[in-house]
Amino acid sequence: MDRETILEELKKILLPYTREKDKINSLTEDTKLLDDLPINSANIVDIIIDTETMYNIEIDMDSAAKISTVGSCMDIITEKQKVAK
Repeated sequence: MDRETILEELKKILLPYTREKDKINSLTEDTKLLDDLPINSANIVDIIIDTETMYNIEIDMDSAAKISTVGSCMDIITEKQKVAK
């Protein structure tokens, strides 16, 4: 799966959790989840669960701790998809 497709799918996952919904359309890999969107840190767990469900992957605690930007989330999805194959 290419990164552009992952980005579009992440927009759908993140939309319900951001207080500034207009920022979703301008997401880049450098967008910081907590600062730029902004997303409540308590919702990160929900985002991880939604991501695991959408991609049929498991995100362990070490990987979850690395999620800070849209790009880092995309990297983890890509990595976990390779492991799942």
